[in-house]
Amino acid sequence: MSFLHSRLSSPSHPLTPYGWDADWAAAFAPHAERGLLPGRVVRVDRGRCDVVTPDGTVQADTAFVVPRDPMRIVCTGDWVAVDPGGDPRFVRTLLPRRTAFVRSTSSQRSEGQVLATNVDHVVVCVSLALELDLGRLERFLALAMSSTAGAALLGDGTGGPEHEARPVVVLTKADLVPDATALSHLVRDVERSAPGVPVLPVSSATGEGVDMFRAVVADGTSVLLGISGAGKSTLANTLLGEEVMDVRATRDVDGKGRHTTTTRNLLVLPGGGILIDTPGLRGVGLFDAGTGVGQVFSEIEGLARECRFHDCAHDGEPGCAVLRAVQDGTLHVRRLDSYRKLLREDRRIAAKTDARLRGEARREWKRRSAEGKAAMDAKRGRFR
Repeated sequence: MSFLHSRLSSPSHPLTPYGWDADWAAAFAPHAERGLLPGRVVRVDRGRCDVVTPDGTVQADTAFVVPRDPMRIVCTGDWVAVDPGGDPRFVRTLLPRRTAFVRSTSSQRSEGQVLATNVDHVVVCVSLALELDLGRLERFLALAMSSTAGAALLGDGTGGPEHEARPVVVLTKADLVPDATALSHLVRDVERSAPGVPVLPVSSATGEGVDMFRAVVADGTSVLLGISGAGKSTLANTLLGEEVMDVRATRDVDGKGRHTTTTRNLLVLPGGGILIDTPGLRGVGLFDAGTGVGQVFSEIEGLARECRFHDCAHDGEPGCAVLRAVQDGTLHVRRLDSYRKLLREDRRIAAKTDARLRGEARREWKRRSAEGKAAMDAKRGRFR
């Protein structure tokens, strides 16, 4: 091991509390040889970002990192190489992302929007102040379970089981359900929609479940996701032990809150671990989430393997094991409807994305062809 790499990967490295490890040191080594500084993005706002480096937190411009590609825009959680000095400073490159939480944008271009990167836990916050929306929960989980694929979309994600973001469901404001039996029923309902995923009822007001949740997020980086008013920022403040994130009361009419968190912020927790708080999400469009849909609805995927036809659409075909499970009550029809809906949406987005990529490839081929023709014409003109 070189002296440079040994120094970068030292346990006493200033960035260790932010998740720096030997693998990040190895990935950064070529940039260190160029005199650049490693750093982690803790906040992004309008083309500039706050980056914590061994020299402290600096502001840097992101102009050098392909701004026209939404999948390459610098995001909270990214590890980057920045200029060692100067004014302004610039982010020179992104290190390969291990995981990325990606949703589709609201544009007609079928592009992905990266919400957080290099996370180990995707925490879906669901407020018990509202009636449970299990369909929305399944949508969040499908994206969470596809987060490793989100990194692979960039062509630089390492992927692999060791770099999967693990989903966790947190039922916030559990104190609003004082009846223990009713709370246990709610937990079971969520567990049926989130097979294999930990479900933790938590109350920031009473402290119920907070220590258990703190133990989960003490290892690695966790991102908090949910609609506005789900209690994400309150939960972040509880873990931090101080009022760092602005919080406003939710409306009594519908339990929704105002978007007091307007940027994604990376925070180091005093008990260990890193937390990324995010603004409330109004819409969560699927983006390359087929793998995640299959995991969220694993019981349906398992039943499908018992169908008479391998391409069974579970819509009236003879010998359909999925429909048989609906009829005998072992599979709730709501789950099947949700599964169909998410699969249709993901396939539609994938088809539109493929069409857009093909169109961009055709335009690039035409541009290069025109340039080649112009160069040939110029060459012939010179030698006539």
